Amino acid sequence: MENVFDAKDAQNYIDRINNLTPETKGLWGKMSVDQMLAHCNVSYEMVYEPEKHKKPGAIAKFILKSFVKPKVVGEKAYTQNGPTAPQFIIADHKNFEEEKKRLIGFIQKTQQLGASAFDGKESFSFGKLKAQEWNNMFAKHLNHHLAQFGV
Repeated sequence: MENVFDAKDAQNYIDRINNLTPETKGLWGKMSVDQMLAHCNVSYEMVYEPEKHKKPGAIAKFILKSFVKPKVVGEKAYTQNGPTAPQFIIADHKNFEEEKKRLIGFIQKTQQLGASAFDGKESFSFGKLKAQEWNNMFAKHLNHHLAQFGV
């Protein structure tokens, strides 16, 4: 798995994103390319712009930590057409260039902050995560959706 904290791996994600166009079609799923970029931004918004999202309540957080966390932060890749958490569903169309620019900025910021900034950092839904768990979560999500759009 790539390391989102490594400059070369982060640049690889950016290069893949730069190969997308507003006309790029998904190989599976229902999202348009602009919706996919906005969807990928949600993971980073929960870190850098948490005020945009409602935190899960105690019961929801317990369920997320117990059942969802291992699938999200583990090494195993996501399957095609898997379930999507409600806060990650992007129903309306977005500005492709704006979402692309935001995602690239988030990738760069994460890489520049480095693994040490994320080791033990509190996740919106899963509690404190190790740097490797943050990496797995970001890398798996990006790989899944960039592959979905053929880049």
